[in-house]
Amino acid sequence: MCKLCDEGIPQIHSSSRRDFLRATAATGIAAAGLDLFAARPAVAHDGDAPEDTGRRGRRYIIRGGSVMSLDPEVGDFPQADVLVEGKKIVAVGPHLHADDAGVIDARGRIVMPGFIDTHHHQFETALRSFLADGLLLPGTPGGEINYYQYILLTFAPVYRPQDVYINELFGSLSQLDDGVTTVHDISQIHHSPEHSDAAIKGIMDSGRRAAFGYFESAGAVAGNKYPDDAVRIKKQWFSSSDQLVTLIMGGEIYLPGYENAWKIGRQLGLQVAAHILSPFGMRPTFDLLAHGQGGDSGTLGLGPDNLFVHMTGMSDAAWQKVKDVGAQVSLAVPIEMNMRHGTPPILKMASLHMEPSLSSDVEVTLTADFFTQMRSTMNIQRALVNQMILDSDPNNPWPPQPPGVPNPLTTRDVLRYATLNGAKHLRLDKKTGSLTPDKEADIVILDATALNVAPLNQVPGAVVSLMDRTNVETVIVAGKVRKWKGQLLDVDLKHLRRQLEASRDHIFAAAGIQQDLYRSN
Repeated sequence: MCKLCDEGIPQIHSSSRRDFLRATAATGIAAAGLDLFAARPAVAHDGDAPEDTGRRGRRYIIRGGSVMSLDPEVGDFPQADVLVEGKKIVAVGPHLHADDAGVIDARGRIVMPGFIDTHHHQFETALRSFLADGLLLPGTPGGEINYYQYILLTFAPVYRPQDVYINELFGSLSQLDDGVTTVHDISQIHHSPEHSDAAIKGIMDSGRRAAFGYFESAGAVAGNKYPDDAVRIKKQWFSSSDQLVTLIMGGEIYLPGYENAWKIGRQLGLQVAAHILSPFGMRPTFDLLAHGQGGDSGTLGLGPDNLFVHMTGMSDAAWQKVKDVGAQVSLAVPIEMNMRHGTPPILKMASLHMEPSLSSDVEVTLTADFFTQMRSTMNIQRALVNQMILDSDPNNPWPPQPPGVPNPLTTRDVLRYATLNGAKHLRLDKKTGSLTPDKEADIVILDATALNVAPLNQVPGAVVSLMDRTNVETVIVAGKVRKWKGQLLDVDLKHLRRQLEASRDHIFAAAGIQQDLYRSN
């Protein structure tokens, strides 16, 4: 008997898609229009969605789309094909021959790699929008209801394992629907091994690719096994190097005992991740780490295994060390601007010839939609650069770009941040991040015929400047179709939403916080 089932955690059924749709017809899940594989009657019947995708030997070809590979060696094509066999990309190019393959008609669509979110707190899904007007810390107007006191210290400690599961599952499915095929889930909800197992299972059951970030027990719930339980977690859940979900060790340097987390992570051969930002007074500690003098022994330092989130307010010397050792930096630009993390260090990174990956951070304040992440990153960088240029010669209506001022970001730049950079920063670039033969097929098909995009004139510009979740037509993870013609497959969203709402109600009640749909800070 499944322990998680005993605790009331909802499960995704693994029966055939046709049986699933029949069984759940009363819930309003529709199967209309799922006919792209109609050329292969053995694969699709009666308008059902394509079956067996992602399985060994199963071949299909995405035909006739505008293909943006994000791989300079593969290139981009106004019209081309992507051939997939099993979970891998076999070939990318125009007029591919694949007589034995099923066909996905991608004419009028953009075909590109799935987006990669390198920092997201999915356990907070039930608290969406609660902190829309709030800040990271208390002390000023806007901080009366703040992230630190309410989300981490009040709500998080009352989560049960079943709350963790449904939050992780629903948050994962929501981003899959948005075309985010990979996430680094920074999970700070490890009150017990059962909480940890529920979080991992929720992500795995969603069927997306992920790096599971094993962080602390928010609120320091008594009896938690962090960070020592990392050894068991790795052995039990991450023994294979060939699976959709991998493991990252979390070690927040503002928490007592972070040194042990870093040491365990490095002993296990894991990346070590941490939020780094000035509002929590981390700069002196981070400077010591940059000088190789961190930790209780004074010997802990930065390395290429580090992934740092935000990196606001750090010293020039620390930044240079991050650059020199090859550590990675994830920016959550909309959240950093809204919640007073500090100005996103996009210009600092440019001055060091570094590039970030992008991340959504917390849905308690802002959407995890990746079109928003890309646009916000491009907009703030261009705003800063444009003003630097205008200020350089106020008497010149259009002054030249001064030396040392970076070029404005382009739509292609932020697409690279949102795909290939994310894969590199999570050590997944050999598997995903671009449409490259022999990589796994993490692919999104975007509708460029839609009212908000047509006519298509420039592919990167259309994706970044015009599109939103409604344009994400089909999503593929490791060759398996997870969203088809605008609908997620094999999930009863109505049932899962009821489970999420029940979890929300429990969390508010247990935390002693009154639900108020029109509360203002």
